[in-house]
Parts: sequence; C-alpha cells; structure tokens
Amino acid sequence: MTDDEVLKEFRAAEALLEGHFILSSGLRSPRYLQCARVLMDPARAERLASALAAKLPAEVRDQVDVVVSPAMGGVIIGHEMGRALGRRAMFVERPQGRFELRRGFRLEPGERVLLVEDVVTTGLSSREAIAAIGEAGGKVVGGAALVDRSGGTADLGVPLTALIRIDVPTYSADELPPELASIPAIKPGSRAPA
Repeated sequence: MTDDEVLKEFRAAEALLEGHFILSSGLRSPRYLQCARVLMDPARAERLASALAAKLPAEVRDQVDVVVSPAMGGVIIGHEMGRALGRRAMFVERPQGRFELRRGFRLEPGERVLLVEDVVTTGLSSREAIAAIGEAGGKVVGGAALVDRSGGTADLGVPLTALIRIDVPTYSADELPPELASIPAIKPGSRAPA
C-alpha cells in the first residue's frame, strides 16, 4: 500500500483532520490522524493491518509469538495485526496510571512480542508499554504503527515499522506559530495530554 493509498483510506473515513490539536504528548499540531475513525470499518482495518504486516521486515515478522498493543488507541489495530500475522493479540492498559497486562492476559517467560500502536509521536507511550511487557516476562522484538508522526526520531529501543510516516510539525504550547495560536485547541485523542 502506497502512502497515497493510506492517506486515501484516512480521507475516506474523514480521519485526516486539520485545525489545532493537543496530542497525548502535550505537543500541539495543525493536523491529526484519527485512527479510531479509520479503524471503525472492519474491512478498512483489515486492509491497513495486512499492509502493515506485509511491511514488517522478515527478521521481525518471523520472530513474533504474540502481538501486544496499548489501550486504548492500539487495541483495534493490534487485534487486526494479530489476525494478519496469525498470532494471539492482547493489550496493556493503565488502570492506575502505569501499563499492565490484565483481564487474564499473560506472557510466557521470553515470549517474543510485536508492540503495535496506532500512532507514534514521541515514543513515550510505546516505551512505557515495552517496559510493562518486559515486567510481564515478554521480550519485544519490534514495534509497528499505522502512523509514525515522529519525523523518524522516535526511539523505542527496537525496530519500528510504520505503514506511513507523516511529517507534521509539532509545537510546545508556549511556542505556537501565530496561525495556530489563533485557533482554539481541541484534544481529539483518548488520553489527557502529558
């Protein structure tokens, strides 16, 4: 799937938004990809996950025993990646502010994990999920995301494969350009900004 085809999927789902957005990292951005909207169509979610699975390097794909994704945003794409790879899929969540496996999910010691995200911006959430997976006995062998909006700078400590890389500028709240500062900020994601 080409970048244009991926963006076409986001546009068709009305999931490519423009305005003034507060990201989970606390940074601000003039564009936002609402992955929940693009994934609400099961056929589209399956197409995107299949394309992402096909893009994984063979040395990562061949090692994966299980897919783990962070709740909330990664749950659907993580499940679809599990289906595309023929592997179990589970998620970590933050009931007390830290990621952990719950709901009877467990990893066998040394089980090799593909961490799957919807969007990676700074990589902080991914690193937190990777730490929780390690505490649960798993070993993350790679990361995958529908969208890498880090400009290629996110360091997860493992190889990251993204279906599309979107280079959208981000700003701290006190360094907004005038055109962004003049628009009311909205928080479209599922988590309060850092």
